[in-house]
Amino acid sequence: MTLPATAGADKQSGTGEIPDKLYFPIREVARITGVETYVLRFWETQFTMFRPFKSKSGHRRYRRKDIEVVLEIKRLLYQQGFTIPGARNQLKKNKSRSRADSSPARGRQTGLPFSEPSRSAFGRIRRELDEILTILEKT
Repeated sequence: MTLPATAGADKQSGTGEIPDKLYFPIREVARITGVETYVLRFWETQFTMFRPFKSKSGHRRYRRKDIEVVLEIKRLLYQQGFTIPGARNQLKKNKSRSRADSSPARGRQTGLPFSEPSRSAFGRIRRELDEILTILEKT
């Protein structure tokens, strides 16, 4: 899948749209986010919530959530002026807040079987499974 025409223009700022696919190589993540590959590797060592999958050959494979974490780290460090420890603490705070917001009790209060974040997660999982099935059918 190719990036939209606007992504090439956004190479420096790293605001390109994230394509809808399961895994991304490190060079594509660097292009999407506007962060150099060596910086991505360094951030892996500094932020525990950012661990891309490594293939048997050792190549990093990033998922959409990894790219979203990279964009958040970039925002905290470059736009908000946080230090690495400060950004790490801020990410932990954001993660604990998002857990509280998407707790099962919240879904029960609205009378829905699943909260809205769960529905979008199910949709994303379904798309990823469809992509895997397409790959398996080609082989």
